Amino acid sequence: MRILRGVGVLMLLSAPCIAADVGVSIHIGEPGFYGQIDIGRLPTPQVIYSRPVLINRAPYVVRPSPIYLRVPPGHAKHWDKHCREYDACGRPVYFVQDRWYNDVYAPRYREHEHDNGEHREHGNRGHPHEHDDDDDRD
Repeated sequence: MRILRGVGVLMLLSAPCIAADVGVSIHIGEPGFYGQIDIGRLPTPQVIYSRPVLINRAPYVVRPSPIYLRVPPGHAKHWDKHCREYDACGRPVYFVQDRWYNDVYAPRYREHEHDNGEHREHGNRGHPHEHDDDDDRD
């Protein structure tokens, strides 16, 4: 009887560990992707702000080129809190509009990937992650 009770306790204690192994993978071109995107030969995207945003100006001999990012609502407005998540605090950033990403970039990206018959990440410097709608929306 003690053995069964011990096995039951071990199963209950290991259940959270099993649940923690679940992962989510979101790729460029999918609606839940946030991070750096490669514009390539596409026309200049529609952006949230007309000038790039730059946090933590560093003394550069050569100023880095701007990057294009798609970020969840609230991240662009409070960029100083979120730039580290994208490894972009010292870089000028243009935030692309969700409508442009969903209507122009994502369909062309998926079409390009489908034509190549493979899936590639195109040097994504950001990180795909899902965003929980937290207190960043204003």
